[in-house]
Amino acid sequence: MKQLEVEGFKVDGSPPRGHGVPPVPLPGSAAALTVALTAIAPITWGTTYVVTTELLPPDHPLWSGVLRALPAGLLALALGRALPHGHWWWRSLLLGTLNIGAFFPLLFLAAYLLPGGVAGVFGATGPLLVAVLAAVLLRERPTARRLTWGIMAVLGVAAMVLGPDAALDPLGVLAGLGGVTSMAVGTVLSKKWRPPVGPIAFAGWQLTAGGLVILPLAVAVEGAPPALDAQAVAGYAWLTLVGGLLAYALWFRGLGRMPAGSAAFLPVLSPLVAAVLGYLVLGEQLTAVQLGGFALALIAVVAAQRTSRRREGSA
Repeated sequence: MKQLEVEGFKVDGSPPRGHGVPPVPLPGSAAALTVALTAIAPITWGTTYVVTTELLPPDHPLWSGVLRALPAGLLALALGRALPHGHWWWRSLLLGTLNIGAFFPLLFLAAYLLPGGVAGVFGATGPLLVAVLAAVLLRERPTARRLTWGIMAVLGVAAMVLGPDAALDPLGVLAGLGGVTSMAVGTVLSKKWRPPVGPIAFAGWQLTAGGLVILPLAVAVEGAPPALDAQAVAGYAWLTLVGGLLAYALWFRGLGRMPAGSAAFLPVLSPLVAAVLGYLVLGEQLTAVQLGGFALALIAVVAAQRTSRRREGSA
């Protein structure tokens, strides 16, 4: 009973959604709460840029990925008290690679090679890519409204981050496309393969696998791990406990309850949060065009959730 309460965030002892039981449409209030809790994940991911630039040692993006993923994964394994079994060993390795082990390095590489936040534009294309994959793998039919809001999200983020100096490095473009594709495939497969455990253990499987995938790459490319002062410890603690353990547990919990196409819009919140923190913490200025793009992207995210809830309510 206690494990079920921890695993599925339940208080009544019933198994969490995703334990081999197909999801059913949620009541309006429950659906809104699910969206709000799931949105915490990309909101916390949006703090990564400020934490990285202000607290972490420079020039160690791969080790940052390891130190963000692996401790969080091991802690989640301890809390979840469940290891993969059977085909879930290779599924966990594949999902951990797609969602973390490949996604983190490609994200960092794109951010380094594409100036002006261009990498954020590739991330904003996630809803469109997930819509295509969900139609093929999950039989979630994309609606014209959802595709329209997906295009509006891309345009909004582009207005926020693209500037006259936004040169497109070919390798950076490939990294950006590879990163968003990796995350999109991982999102859809995480939805398709209903895990036999709750979100904490499921997050632990993937975070641990992803961290172990990055580890040898970090050693080969960056050498020994960086020395950590008090600031760096605080930064990594935030990325591990909040941006890792909490965020991914809530994210995979939400994927078990929301349509994949709807959940795919929520990561668009990450560049929006990063822009707000850049303004508040780093003193970066926002132009009228950027503010308009911010509003457009936020409207797209909210409208996509409302569209999804109306469809579920009429199902």
